[in-house]
Amino acid sequence: QVQLVESGGGLVQPGGSLRLSCAASGFSLDYYAIAWFRQVPGKGREGVSCISQSADTTYYKDFVKGRFTISRDNAKNTVYLQMNSLKPEDTAIYYCATTGCTHSSGIYGSHDVWGQGTQVTVSS
Repeated sequence: QVQLVESGGGLVQPGGSLRLSCAASGFSLDYYAIAWFRQVPGKGREGVSCISQSADTTYYKDFVKGRFTISRDNAKNTVYLQMNSLKPEDTAIYYCATTGCTHSSGIYGSHDVWGQGTQVTVSS
């Protein structure tokens, strides 16, 4: 079964850190760029960051630049999102998905495979 599985979410205080993981099963991530999205209740899903197949391209939305770092370990078939200096407004369900990813276009194209999401709550 082709799927992505997120993990690493939780409750953290403002200013704290979390590392999310996105593990693929049933297929190799070697051939796919991966994006992280997030969604809060009542709002649409928004892109956060993406990384190309070889990790030579990474892209971040302005609201996470300098705080979040995306990386990948193709040997482990996993993509990571290191989140530092977390703010209450980062509270959301975080999803990973296959994507297109370039410097100029950012996150683009179809997102054929999604994970089930992991909850991140930033609160004191």
